[in-house]
Amino acid sequence: MSEHKHEPVPYRTFILIWIALLALTAITIAVSRVHLGPLNVWVALGVATLKSSLVLFFFMHLKQETRLFRLGLLVLLVILAIFIGMTFIDTLYR
Repeated sequence: MSEHKHEPVPYRTFILIWIALLALTAITIAVSRVHLGPLNVWVALGVATLKSSLVLFFFMHLKQETRLFRLGLLVLLVILAIFIGMTFIDTLYR
């Protein structure tokens, strides 16, 4: 197997992503204190999706992986989101 050489990610990028993660955490906390009804779950899932995407792409270096690997992970995450969404829909209408 050949190893791919990548440019190192600058520390500034990691610091900016960390600040973005802190801001998204603050948004999660703020939204949890506001009553939006069933929309609270969807907003929380949206923010969690953004946070996990930042972690995957920058801290886990998914941005530097091959297209096939990224596509496979995207398909996996879409299937997982469908199952989680179906679970929420099921519990919402019980």
